[in-house]
Amino acid sequence: MDEDRLNIEEYIRQSKINNQSELINHVSIIGAGVMGQGIAQTISSAGIDVLIIEKDETQLAKAKEELSETIDREIKRWAMTASEKKAIMSRIQWSTVIADIKESDLIIEAIDESLESKKAIFKAVDEIAKHEAILVSNTSTLSLTKIAEVTKRADRIIGMHFLNPVPKVPLVELVKALETSNLTVQTVREFATRIGKTAVEVYEYPGFVTTRAIVPLLNEAMYILLEGVATAKDIDTAMKLGYNFQYGPLEMADMMGLDEVLAWMETLWKTLGEPRYRPNPIIRKLVREKKLGRKTGEGFYKYDSNGKIIS
Repeated sequence: MDEDRLNIEEYIRQSKINNQSELINHVSIIGAGVMGQGIAQTISSAGIDVLIIEKDETQLAKAKEELSETIDREIKRWAMTASEKKAIMSRIQWSTVIADIKESDLIIEAIDESLESKKAIFKAVDEIAKHEAILVSNTSTLSLTKIAEVTKRADRIIGMHFLNPVPKVPLVELVKALETSNLTVQTVREFATRIGKTAVEVYEYPGFVTTRAIVPLLNEAMYILLEGVATAKDIDTAMKLGYNFQYGPLEMADMMGLDEVLAWMETLWKTLGEPRYRPNPIIRKLVREKKLGRKTGEGFYKYDSNGKIIS
């Protein structure tokens, strides 16, 4: 009898989980930068409606144009069709009114890597979003538990750390905060599968897995360049051919955005205090000069309008 009761309870629990995951039919994304655009494209490609929120019309129009151009480049490479672009764009809505998130089932924050800014967003979203909505942060280094403290739904706060370029990288890190429920983890894990991602669950710790592991490599490659051991191109070629990397570390940093990489380094250096995370002078110089990588046309390399390296 006890065994039958346990089986019934497990069936009910699984049914609740499955039903909950199927309820994610509308997603809002706050922040229309490179990551926000990539997340939106990925979710829309899976047939799910998306709303992108940005702070003003100028930034919103810029983001919409950038996303369209990104997909156009994929069409030129025969990686996507015009009809697929039309379907993706038709499922994405654009707004500057944060109150428009109120009917979303999942809300993803994808703004700059600033704890105070993220806490402010989560506090505002928590007051607007429907009770059962799950709130997600795309943070790569910050504490989800601290972010969750400003909300009244700590059990429904979770991290989804996507990697750039989001539509092409099949991984997402699921970051469980102190009070995140198992139901929330399971729901978001199944959502990740729906949008074509393999989810790995990580403990909340600065940098999680991917950021913590990649930052020292990027930093060391920058020191090799700074010390004149080899050119940027030769450093990247050595790592690609020697270790079967798809991209060399300096090209990778340009793709990620040097301002983002610098923010990761500063956070890890501040929280962990280990020299391998201390930002290299060369990245500070490039960020000061607004040479942020591919998105600005220049970083460790110069890029053409299609994002291809020209020198």
